Formats: sequence, C-alpha cells, structure tokens
Amino acid sequence: MKKTGKFRSKLLHPRYWLTWFGLGVLWLLVQLPYPALIRLGASAGKLSRHFLKRRERITRRNIELCFPNINEEDKELMIAGNFASLGMALAETGIAWFWSDARVRRLFQVNGIANLQNAQSHQRGVMVIGVHFMSLELGGRITGLCQPMMAMYRPHNNQAMEWAQTKGRMRSNKAMIDRRDLRGMVHALKQGEAVWFAPDQDYGPKGSVFAPLFAVKQAATTNGTFVLSRLAKPAMLTIVLIRNADKSGYQLIIQPELENYPYEDEAAAAAYMNRVIEKEILRAPDQYLWLHRRFKTRPPGEASLYI
Repeated sequence: MKKTGKFRSKLLHPRYWLTWFGLGVLWLLVQLPYPALIRLGASAGKLSRHFLKRRERITRRNIELCFPNINEEDKELMIAGNFASLGMALAETGIAWFWSDARVRRLFQVNGIANLQNAQSHQRGVMVIGVHFMSLELGGRITGLCQPMMAMYRPHNNQAMEWAQTKGRMRSNKAMIDRRDLRGMVHALKQGEAVWFAPDQDYGPKGSVFAPLFAVKQAATTNGTFVLSRLAKPAMLTIVLIRNADKSGYQLIIQPELENYPYEDEAAAAAYMNRVIEKEILRAPDQYLWLHRRFKTRPPGEASLYI
C-alpha cells in the first residue's frame, strides 16, 4: 500500500529532466480557464490521430469487434470523438494533479452518493468497479472529494513520474495499492475501506477467464473481482465520470450496489461483470479507452484479432 513518499534528490538526475519538463509544461497549461483548456485538449487529440496510426487501427478494430453492425459514418464519428477525448484526458490529468479542491468542485455534479454511503454502512468494505473512460484520472480526484478511498494501480517504471502521479492521486484519496498486492486489497476491504478496482482491461492469460463482451464471445476477463469478492465479501458498485456532451463539466455517476453476483461460478462471474461494464461504456462510448488492445489474449490456437 503506497502513499506519497518523500521527494528524493535522485529524482533530479538528468535521466528525469525530460519528465520534469513535461510536467512543468502541463502545470503551465492547466493555469488556463477550463473552457480554453478543454478546447485545446480536444484539438490536440484530433491532431494526434495523424501521428498515432497504430493506435487508430486498434481503436477502429475494437469498435468493429464490439459493434459489428455500426455504420461507417457513426464509426468514424466515434473514432474522431475518441481521439478528441484522448487530448482532453491529458488536460484532465493536469486538472486532477494540480488544481485546488475548490476549483475542481466547480466542474462536476454527483448522482447517487447515497448509494456509496449505504454500501459502506456498518463498516462494510466496498469494491468500486471502475471503467477506463478517458477522464479516469480526473474521476479519481473527483471521487475522492466525495468519499476518499484507495485504488488499485500499476506502478510507473519512471520513478519521477511515479512520484508525481502518486502525489497527484493522493490529493483527495487515501492510498494506492499495487494491482499485484492481493493481500493488501483484501485487508483494506475487510477494514471497511472503499477500494477502486478496474476489471475491464486485458491483463493477459494468467488469472483470466474467457467471457463475452459486447459482440466478442471470448474476451479475456480478469478473475480479480471474483477472487476479491470471495475473500473479502465486500459490497460492489460502479462509479464512472462522464464528460458532458457540451464540455461544460462532468457527471459522477454512482450506481446502487450490484445484486445477484454469482459467487460460486468463476465463468458466470466474469460474464456478469462484463455485462455491468458494457452498460457503463454505453453511457458515452466515444469517451472509452478503445486505444487499448482489449482482445489481445486469445484462447489457445486462435489467431490474433489485430492482424
């Protein structure tokens, strides 16, 4: 379990100078008013599409796999919106890490905070099911302003970036837990904490089962939610941050506690969780992280879906 560590002089080594320069530029950019900042981010994201051709191909393929009946015009609009969302995500990361609480609070409305409070009644732990929308970094900051919690994450290989992102994420939350630290997550849940966990990405064949996701009949799905639910017996609910269509701010949507989760059947549990994730993605599909190779892990002997 990690909290912001003390800044160490070795982080000033020349190997990190480019990282600090980039963070400094981001800090300067987010001094702009929100409307200008988000428009600038959207423009940068649209421009990035011309340079990130591999990511564009992955995005296109994911959308085609998940929505095989989508027409060409809607597909192109979703791809364009996704790259605009990518640029806005960079701006939102700066907002999450550098803006004051008072300034962030002016950006969002909350729907369903009572659902989280009810789930945590009687000191019960809550597994917060996260979904990788582009606004995820800001979502963590905003959620923490409503109810400080802990979050699963993957440590950054760059130590300067690791220090900066942990400091930014801890501005309104309690601690970060390495996604490999199963014992730490179980302990936190048993202590009545709310712990954010994202089961919507392809983490490889180890610890995964295949279950349907949209039109893809066999999507590698982490069994992490299944294992944690059996070990810690937490309440489970979803929290997502959706960007308003007019770019005026955000809606933090907290759903009621999930019901009828199949605790005794790993495959049924994976299918159940993917259905939950589908419903959340459909709130704003152009804001989802389609750039990730969600279906890279295939059953033995099956060819890649990205060839």
